[in-house]
Amino acid sequence: MFAGVPEADALVHLAAGELRVRGRLADASNATLYSVVASGGAELACVYKPVAGERPLWDFPDDTLARREVASYAVSAATGWDVVPPTVLRDGPLGPGSVQLWLQAPPEEAAGPAELEELVEVDGFDGAADDGALDAADEGADDDQDADHDDRDDRDDHVVVLPQPGAGLVDITTPRELPPGWLPVLHAEDYSGRPVVLAHADDPRLRRIAVLDAVLNNADRKGGHVLPGWGGAVHGVDHGLTFHAEPKLRTVLWGWGGEALDEHERDVLERLRGDLGERLGEVLTDLLSVEEAVATLERVERLLRTGRLPRPRGQRTIPWPPF
Repeated sequence: MFAGVPEADALVHLAAGELRVRGRLADASNATLYSVVASGGAELACVYKPVAGERPLWDFPDDTLARREVASYAVSAATGWDVVPPTVLRDGPLGPGSVQLWLQAPPEEAAGPAELEELVEVDGFDGAADDGALDAADEGADDDQDADHDDRDDRDDHVVVLPQPGAGLVDITTPRELPPGWLPVLHAEDYSGRPVVLAHADDPRLRRIAVLDAVLNNADRKGGHVLPGWGGAVHGVDHGLTFHAEPKLRTVLWGWGGEALDEHERDVLERLRGDLGERLGEVLTDLLSVEEAVATLERVERLLRTGRLPRPRGQRTIPWPPF
């Protein structure tokens, strides 16, 4: 269950529903579009990331981030930990891309909602892609939004409440204010020279994300990519920078680095190793390069062989900014 929606139902709607763009998350580095999928008279909120809106990166192949999002969901689903929300690869108004269930805030956090226009930018993609087709589709999408803007002003179903980044489990604070039971990751100074510490809670829900990130080789686990779910669940989003064949783990969840895996984690990894040799391996090979799929299996085997969570190595081990 994700955001009150059964996983199987979410996958069907995301894959087959009519995809309608409502606006853009303005602070995202790639085109990240708040959208809905309409099916059977109902609408399901989602995040649509078209391939055409991906910015080129020096260390990742072009036009592959959407596939990495979907592959991350596939591995997460195989663990049974429900870390990554349901995600599919499909065509949309701006071309093919990943479509992921929107993690609306849990009901207990729904006080003080903000209007969609205050949270997302709806006036274009600000050069997110140098693609004429994307620009043209964007212009058409803006026309559609302008046409029904007056109707939307009076509708409650377009009020969006963002979940709290960090889920209350990742934070930057002063050493004196560090909560009991939290694990420090980085000691630094703020712009005024005062000491601060990046830290996270010693929480099993967060630790599952750390183990999954070690499997995915996640190069971008920011605190803002950890979000609360319903019923006390904790989820992870933004998995475009994953599965590189070279070690690239960058995360704010280093607090367990070097600690022994517990029995449950080892059981999950053992099962994952078997799945990667069968159907899950085929899924990853369809989405990624063969080299990247093999490297994923090798990371699982390394975790089982060492029996420990990885320690930070090298200089670039924390994404910047950390939130």
